Amino acid sequence: MIRSARAGGVLAAALLAVTSTGCTTGKSSTTQSSTAQAQAQSTRTAPPQNADAARQTLSWKACPPPTAAEGGSSGRAPGPDWECATLHAPLDYAKPRSNANSIDIALIRAKATDQAHRIGSLVFNFGGPGGSGIATLPAFADDYKKLRTRYDLVSFDPRGVGRSSGVTCLDDRQLDAYYAADATPSGPAGEKALVERVAAYAAGCERNSGKVLPHVGTENAARDMDLMREVLGDAKLHYFGVSYGTELGGVYAHLFPDKVGRALFDGVVDPAADPVQSALAQAQGFELALTNYMGACAKTSDNCPTEPQIRALLERLGTKPIPGAAGRDLTRSLATGGIAQSLYSKDFWDYLTEGIEDAENGDGRLLLSLGDAMNGRGQDGHYSTLQSSLNAITCADFAQRYTAAEIEQRVPEFRKASSVFGDFMAWSLTQCTGWPVKGAWQTPDVSAKGSAPILVVGNTGDPATPYGGAKHMAQELGPGVAVELTYRGEGHGAYDSGNACVKGAVDAYLLDGTVPEPDKICS
Repeated sequence: MIRSARAGGVLAAALLAVTSTGCTTGKSSTTQSSTAQAQAQSTRTAPPQNADAARQTLSWKACPPPTAAEGGSSGRAPGPDWECATLHAPLDYAKPRSNANSIDIALIRAKATDQAHRIGSLVFNFGGPGGSGIATLPAFADDYKKLRTRYDLVSFDPRGVGRSSGVTCLDDRQLDAYYAADATPSGPAGEKALVERVAAYAAGCERNSGKVLPHVGTENAARDMDLMREVLGDAKLHYFGVSYGTELGGVYAHLFPDKVGRALFDGVVDPAADPVQSALAQAQGFELALTNYMGACAKTSDNCPTEPQIRALLERLGTKPIPGAAGRDLTRSLATGGIAQSLYSKDFWDYLTEGIEDAENGDGRLLLSLGDAMNGRGQDGHYSTLQSSLNAITCADFAQRYTAAEIEQRVPEFRKASSVFGDFMAWSLTQCTGWPVKGAWQTPDVSAKGSAPILVVGNTGDPATPYGGAKHMAQELGPGVAVELTYRGEGHGAYDSGNACVKGAVDAYLLDGTVPEPDKICS
C-alpha cells in the first residue's frame, strides 16, 4: 500500500528543482513473533511510562542537519528558530520499568512567538508511517506561522523512523535494484520472484533492525506521544495529524481520551478498513485523481496524456526500460510510483505531463525523480528510512498476511478499480508476507468516548486517503467526538492546499477553540 504523506513532497520538491530544469533543455523469527504478540496483548493495560521517564528533563540544543535516514541530503541544518532534544522512552511498554531497554525519540521544536498568549505545544505527525517530523516540520514551517503565534511547534521522528532507531533493511545499491524490479508480476515465475524479493527484504530488516521491529507499532508511538506530552509540561495533547498521523491520533485518543486537547485529523486514514480494503480504496482514489488531472489538463493544453497512453507506456517499460539518470533506468515500477507521487498535489500535475511526454520520447529522468521521491531516495543516492519504516510499522500493526495465490484471485477486482494502478496496489499486499514479527490487530481501535472534540477534515479528491475514510473515522471515534469538515478539492490533505476556508476553520479551532458548524463544506 502507498501509505505515504507530505514527507514525500519534501523529497519531490528538492528533486524537481534539479531535474525539471535539465529536462526542459534537452525523478522470520519465532522468538520475535511471540514477543510482538505478547506486546500487542499487554500494551493496553501497561502503565504509559515509568516514573523516571516521566520526570526526565529535555535538553534542547541547536539542531544538526537532518540525517540521510531522515531525507536530509541537502546537508543544511534548520534555522536558528529550531532546537532539538532527545526523549528517552521504554522500548517495550509491556515492561516500562526496565531501564535497560529504552529507545531514544528525536524531537524538534520552534517556540511560540507570542509567549504571553501561549497555549502549549502543538505536536505534528506528517504520516507515512515513516515520515520524519525532524525534516518535514521546518521545511513547511511557513504554512504554520499563524499557529506558531500561540503554540510551540513540535514534531518528532517516531520510533523506527529516521533518527529514532530508524529501521534499515537493505543498502542503497540493493534498494535501487529492489524498487526497480517488477512489482506487477504475471505468471508463476514472476510471482515467485516477487515473493522471494519481499522475503529477502524482510530478512534484511530482521538482520539490521531486529531489536526494534516488535516495538515500532502505532500503539507504542501513541504511548510515546503521551510521555512527550507529560515531559513537555502539557496537561493535554494538542495535535496536528496528517495522513497516517490521523490513525496515530485516533489510537492515541482511544488510549488516552481524557488527555486529548485540540486535535486536527487531516487526510484521514480509514480505521475500519483492513489492508485489502485500504489498497482497493487507494486504487480507486488514485484513479479518481488521475481522471481529475487529465480533465484539468485537457482544458488548458493539447498535449495531455490519455489513460490508454499511460497504460501503453507502462507496458513498454515493463519489457524495455528507458534511460533515466546517473546510469539508472526508468522501469515500470519506478514510473508507476512516479505517476502516483505526482498525484499527491496539483502542484505536480505539470511535471506529470512533462514526465510522460519525456518518457514517450525515451527520456525517463523526470518520472524517475518522482519515483525516487516516493521511495525516499535523495539526490545523493542515499535512501531515508521512509519506506522501510512504513513496512515495519504497517506489519507491526496489521496481522493479515497474504499469499501470492490469494492476491492473484483479487487482481481482477483491483484492475476494475484502476487500469493504471490496480495491479500495483494488489501486489503491494505482499509487503507483510513473511514478516518476522506478528501484527497487533485486524483494524485499529480508535473509539474515544470522553475525548474533547476532534476536527476531522476529508478531501473529496484525495488519492492516498480517500474521502470515505474521514466519514468512517468520525463514526469510529464515537458519538460527540468528531467534528467533520469537507474540502471539495484535489491532492492529499486539505490544510496545506491553500484553501482559505479550510485554513480559517482549522486555525479558529486550534487557536481559539471555535468548533466549526457541523458538516461544514469548503470548496
